[in-house]
Formats: sequence, C-alpha cells, structure tokens
Amino acid sequence: MNFKPLLFLILFCHFSCKQEIVAPIKETKVEIKKGILLPKFNVLDENYKKKKRKEINTFYTENIATDDFSGSFLVAKNGQVLLEKYTGYSNYGKKNKITPSTPIHLASISKVMTGVVILKLIDTKKITLDTSLKTLFPEFPYPKVTIQTLLNHRSGLPNYLYFTDNDTIWDKSKTLTNKDILKLITTKKVELDFVPNSKFSYNNTNYTLLALVIEKITQLSFAEAMKKLLFEPLDMKSTFVFEIEKQKDTVSKNYKSTWEEIPFNFQDGIYGDKNIYSTARDILKLDLATYSDDFLSKEIKEKAYKGYSYEKKGINNYGLGIRLREWDDETIMFYHNGWWHGNKTSYVTLKKDTVTLIALSNKYTSKVYQIKRLSSLFGNYPFTIDDEE
Repeated sequence: MNFKPLLFLILFCHFSCKQEIVAPIKETKVEIKKGILLPKFNVLDENYKKKKRKEINTFYTENIATDDFSGSFLVAKNGQVLLEKYTGYSNYGKKNKITPSTPIHLASISKVMTGVVILKLIDTKKITLDTSLKTLFPEFPYPKVTIQTLLNHRSGLPNYLYFTDNDTIWDKSKTLTNKDILKLITTKKVELDFVPNSKFSYNNTNYTLLALVIEKITQLSFAEAMKKLLFEPLDMKSTFVFEIEKQKDTVSKNYKSTWEEIPFNFQDGIYGDKNIYSTARDILKLDLATYSDDFLSKEIKEKAYKGYSYEKKGINNYGLGIRLREWDDETIMFYHNGWWHGNKTSYVTLKKDTVTLIALSNKYTSKVYQIKRLSSLFGNYPFTIDDEE
C-alpha cells in the first residue's frame, strides 16, 4: 500500500508525549494469567517499530481521526503495541474523555467473546458442535439447529432485530430479553427462514441463543459466566456485560455524528450478540490468548478459524464466531465488525503475521472499518474497504 508522506510529524511527537502508551512486551514468553502461556513472540526491532509507527500514525491521521472522531485505536504486532490513540468523550455533556480504560460498547464484536466461551465449553466437553439446541431446551421446535449452526450463522433462524420490530409480535413498551426471543421461537410466532445448514445468513438471534446456552450449562447469569470464564482469566479488568437496569446511567453514551445522544430502546436488554463493553487493550489480551493452546485447544481453533459457507463464490466467509476473508493464495484475514446505535467497531486479527488491529467508536462513523487497510503493512492482504457490519 502506498501512503502519503508523513506530513504531521509535529502532531505525532505531540501525541507521543501526551498520550498513554502500552509498554511493549519484551519477554519472549508472556503469561497473561496463571496457566495461560503464550507462544514465543520475537521482540520487534526498534527501527522496524519506528517505521511502522510512522506509517500507522499517518493512516490514523488521514483516515480515522477526522470529523471529530471519538473512540479508541490500537495496532500491535507480536503482542507489542506499535501505536494506540484515545480521543473524544464517553459523555459529551459532562466532557468525560475517553481513556485507555474507558469501556465502549463493542456491538457485534461481542459475538467474538460469546463464541470464545462457547468454544471453551466445547473444549471442556460440556457440549459439542453437534449438540442440538433442542437437547438443552426441549421446547425448542427445530432439532436441526445445532451449536455449530448458531456459531457460523447457518441456523435458518430469523433475525430478532427485525421480527420484534413488528408490533403484532412484540410490545415495544417492554424491554425484550433473551428468554423472550426463545419463547417467541418456541411458540412459533416466528419460523425458520430456510433449512438449517443449507446456507449462510448473518443473524443476531443465533448469539442471543448461544448466550442462553452459556447460562444453561454454567448455571450462572451470562454476565457472571463471561466474567468467570473469560474476563477474569485474561485480566480483562475493563470488560463487562451490560445490564440495562443497573448500568444505563453509568456506561459510555452512544452518539450520532452530530453528538446527539442516542437513547436506549426495547432491544437493549439483549446480550450475547451485543451488549459487551470493553477497551482496545482488553481486546488485545483476548487476541493474544487465542494463540495459546492452554486457552483454546488446537483442535477447536482449527475448527473455529475456517470457513463454512461456500454456496456462493467470493472472498467473504464466516468461521465459529469470527468473519473471514479468504484469497486464492490461501491468505486469510480474520475480523469482526460491529454496529449498534452510534457505536461502530472493528477488530482484525492476522494470525499468520501475529498482528492485532482495533478501532472502536461511540460516535457514529464508518471510518473505523477502514482499519482493515492497515493489514497490507504486515503481509500480502489486498486493499479492502468494508462499510458493512
């Protein structure tokens, strides 16, 4: 990729002095938490880091930090942060600034975390990919809907974001819950859109049901299960599941591009597909953990990081809780975008090159999706722009 020459060296130097930066990981083997050891990562050469930092900063300045950007930005290789920036407000009215520890609504990046916990339950033999939802919820009417078809969006279930918007199906004066969605499907007020595992259809309903699976298996609330199985083991101290009745007045606000606040609605009580708040640094911890066979087994990762939908030609695909772009030369980009209210988010993990790219915004902008373009700084990833969730 050709970048314009660095025109804002003064701004870059100002940022370096002003902003808090994660200390590079210097060890060749890093322990995230007791019992979870990472593979050996090479320590990056100082000249390499300096060169990449300048290129990334130029990209950030010209493509992300425009139109009063509000959010977080982080790029790391081999677990070593090359550049991170935090700007804007978690609460514009109070002028509360976004910092490295400010949690932002992840929108659909939440699916990555929900998916990881499901994979961990599979690793511990609590469930399998072939487990039918009906075996866990006998009232569920579709026996061919399995854990795998929920994870890879091949279940055939309709999207609750659309069918609950129908006044004849749901009273919008009431906050919708995950159990309500299960009940609506169980009573067949909504039916399958297609035969399970016959094609791909990205669908939030899948991950609301996976959240119920986590609750069923662990006998904990989704918030407690995620904390116990994921957030605490990885020391993700700024990450939590949003509980609307408890936290609606304290979390980071959602904004339109004009800084007009977007209020919560009847669908904001649903979790699993969304409603996890986190930071760029915590997402980096999760990304690094996925390289460890102590965290997720090699066997389950091989199943997670591959495509399942090849009915249509193209580079886009979906694994188990992660999106893929697959090119003819076997290059693969793993990523997930998000969009909920004013929050737009993007997480890219280049497994072959041990690179992590993260952009989170709580003020509406599609520019965060352009972070994928930075992939070409680290490997043979074709230039792409994706403005879709």
